[in-house]
Amino acid sequence: MNKLFSKQKLTIALVVGVLIISVITVQALTTVRLATGIIPSSEVFNGPTELTVTHITMQPGDTIPWHYHPGKAYVVLQSGTITEDEGCGGSEVFTTGQAFEEPIPRVHQVRNTGAIAAELYVTFLTPSGQPRTVNTAGPLCGPPKEKNQCKEDGWMTFNFPRSFENEGDCVSQIQVK
Repeated sequence: MNKLFSKQKLTIALVVGVLIISVITVQALTTVRLATGIIPSSEVFNGPTELTVTHITMQPGDTIPWHYHPGKAYVVLQSGTITEDEGCGGSEVFTTGQAFEEPIPRVHQVRNTGAIAAELYVTFLTPSGQPRTVNTAGPLCGPPKEKNQCKEDGWMTFNFPRSFENEGDCVSQIQVK
């Protein structure tokens, strides 16, 4: 009789284990590359540029960890609600039908803060030979976009792509567009 109960317990434990693994698998973030190609001579980066279109599905609670893009990234939110946290602080919420672009290079993370799966279509424009995404160990702040951000010790808040020695060093790193 004890063997019978042991087999039943083992069977129940296996079934519960399979169900837990199934639930974990269902709630995984998925990325599918839909298309990629090379533009031989693009004005965007004054040379060969890789164009990639990706479909990302994020289940509720999923997070794309802290990262930045060496190239341009354009995002369309097909469904759901996401929150994008910026490395310098602050966040922005996007909902179904909204689109946005990622400045080069800005450290951020993306979280599905909604109750349903979030589907994103991302178009990357990247200089040939560069990765589309670079992961970081956590939030990093920078680079500065304008001189005013470097004033009144503002230069001390930046640590990406590097820390600055003083206000002048900070100002010298601002890229003119």
